[in-house]
Amino acid sequence: MRATLNQDRRTFLKAGTAAGGGLAIGFYLPGTIRVAEAAAGETKLNAFVRIGTDGKVTVVCGQSEMGQGCHNALSMLIAEELEVDLKNVHIEQGGIDPAFGNPRYIGFRAVGGFQGTGGSSSVRNVGVVARRAGAAARFMLISAGAERMQVLRSECIAENGFVIHKPTGRKVSYGSVANDAAKMVAPDEPVLKPRSEFKILGKSTPRHDVPLKVTGKAIYGLDVKRPGMLTATIAKCPVFGGKVKSFSAERALKVPGVKKVVQVSSGVAVVADSFWAAKKGRDALAVTWDEGPMAKVSTPDIYRNWAELAKGPTAAERLKVGDVPAALAGGAKRVEAVYEVPFLAHACMEPMNATAHFKCDSVEVWAPTQAQSCNQHWVSQLTGLPPKAITIHTTYLGGGFGRRLESDYVLDAVETSRAAGNVPVKVVWTREDDLQHDFYRPASHNVMQAALGADGMPTAWRHRIVGASILQYFKTFAHFLRKDGLDPTSVQGAADYFPYDIANVYVDYVNNNPGVPSGFWRSVANSQNGFLLESFVDELAHAAGKDPYQYRRQLLNKPIAARLRGVLDLAAEKAGWGKPLPAGVHRGIAAHFSYNSYCAQVAEVSVAKDGKVKVHRVVAAIDAGWVVNPEMLKYQIESGIFYGLTAALYGEITIRNGRVEQSNFNDYKIARMDEMPRVEVHILEGQGDQGGGGEPGTPPIAPAMCNAIFAATGKRIRKLPIKPEMLRT
Repeated sequence: MRATLNQDRRTFLKAGTAAGGGLAIGFYLPGTIRVAEAAAGETKLNAFVRIGTDGKVTVVCGQSEMGQGCHNALSMLIAEELEVDLKNVHIEQGGIDPAFGNPRYIGFRAVGGFQGTGGSSSVRNVGVVARRAGAAARFMLISAGAERMQVLRSECIAENGFVIHKPTGRKVSYGSVANDAAKMVAPDEPVLKPRSEFKILGKSTPRHDVPLKVTGKAIYGLDVKRPGMLTATIAKCPVFGGKVKSFSAERALKVPGVKKVVQVSSGVAVVADSFWAAKKGRDALAVTWDEGPMAKVSTPDIYRNWAELAKGPTAAERLKVGDVPAALAGGAKRVEAVYEVPFLAHACMEPMNATAHFKCDSVEVWAPTQAQSCNQHWVSQLTGLPPKAITIHTTYLGGGFGRRLESDYVLDAVETSRAAGNVPVKVVWTREDDLQHDFYRPASHNVMQAALGADGMPTAWRHRIVGASILQYFKTFAHFLRKDGLDPTSVQGAADYFPYDIANVYVDYVNNNPGVPSGFWRSVANSQNGFLLESFVDELAHAAGKDPYQYRRQLLNKPIAARLRGVLDLAAEKAGWGKPLPAGVHRGIAAHFSYNSYCAQVAEVSVAKDGKVKVHRVVAAIDAGWVVNPEMLKYQIESGIFYGLTAALYGEITIRNGRVEQSNFNDYKIARMDEMPRVEVHILEGQGDQGGGGEPGTPPIAPAMCNAIFAATGKRIRKLPIKPEMLRT
């Protein structure tokens, strides 16, 4: 039976008897295609709560687990509302179903509702619906228990997996009344527990997946094995957009273990009985490429073109407040700067891979994916099969960072399986493939202008962004690309939330696609625009002769900036802002809002005579609303800091003749363990809605570092990454 929850939220609840007996509670999220009845096996649910007759609670999660801890968080949310011991809650990775659609992406209907994990949305969006389902299950179990004991429902409570009659102390277990509970009508408005009554939420609890990972039992994409499975690698054109002109497989087929060589859309696949045989066979291929027009494009050409476009009279307007031209002309002092940020690779520890079995009338895929619905949609487009004939099995992800929102590696596997004779095939990318055929964090060229009044405070702010667009490549969300070319993902952190109290502000954007594939990267454009905004504010503070912390604080006096000011104050206090540091060590500060969270960081940095930068300590303050698991939030902020730090120090993808010049970690460097600073994370629980945790730690670290470098050297970093030659004395 099914009862409707709050129709304004367009969220639906479903209850029924689970296979084998017990209570099954599921919840449908906005944007789903269908709401099926409770027939066993008929519908996969977004977060399907099963309570067996043995009292075991199972949560089936449609979100992808890539180390961020969303499975643990969702199990905590369910356990809290159900009033069960967290040790008795088990997590299962769900398959694909429109019912798993992420409510954050209700408007993204290009693939019939978006089931995916990104935008720091699992806890703050999916988690809300999970709590409602848990609360509804608790209500129904109490009703069934009261009926079993023949007492008033109002006299009963739920506690530790039992329904307890308060006046007498009698109790019945959840498992014993689960089948009866399945016959109860679900409440329209299940009552959620107030935070004052939380027993599990808000506490740091161990992660259930750690033992699996430590013992090697966790299954990642590279671990997948299927009966009769072959392994393939694909030779891809080194130039973006290039195609196969001709190839000879003669030498490749002579490599022991190589079974077939087949052409697919992305290149030439060598199919073998092992990865090494496939790799050796690919090395032996003779391929002639039609490199296309991108063979003439190099990084300097891109930036020169963008610099010219930045001078143009028109661009797509994103934010306009007041009269910026007049304020710039009338300012007591004018500050101008040009900033550039590079393309960046994701460099996931687990390179791209997927296993597929094309069976003529159906397809099965096993993949470490962030975007199940996109995979299903694009496989359907490739094969002509209906979506219901395509099954997606989600493994653990060895890192995602937005890269695994793409479907290219999944399509590689499906097409290779079909071309190889409808056999299961695992396609494995090498590290070189992974770095040279990524969907890169977009680069951009930025012109910043500001006017200061006689008191040194800004009266005008002007920011023009020229760069590549993600939505030109991520077709699932392409309908959000405006007709004037404005890509809303490119102005995140520059215009969607402008915290500083400046009377005249103008931000616009020039969309120019240089032919380098672009994609979502941890914190998306906040990673660039956070650096730009917080570095330029620091320039204004210096031009005004004021302390950069106090300058920001004075500007953060709008009501919408109160929580950002709160983390700024906390980070400064915990870092000992203004107190003496060891000789040669200097501080920089930055604060940024992203994914409904507020994060400020203070970096303590020294610069050697050879220009080598050492980050000694980072103090971070985060306000993500009320927190499910404080320790997991701290881990995520630490992770985001390291991801942003390594990009600021080393991250740069450069193009020469249409080819990515970097190939592996020898020339696309990742900061090593001894370069990780001491990190302190302080949580400030705000009163607003929940925010994300996976991405907000990344944007502030680069500007905090660079502002500290300026304090140490007097040299302003306006182009990333930070190179020693910029700072040598």
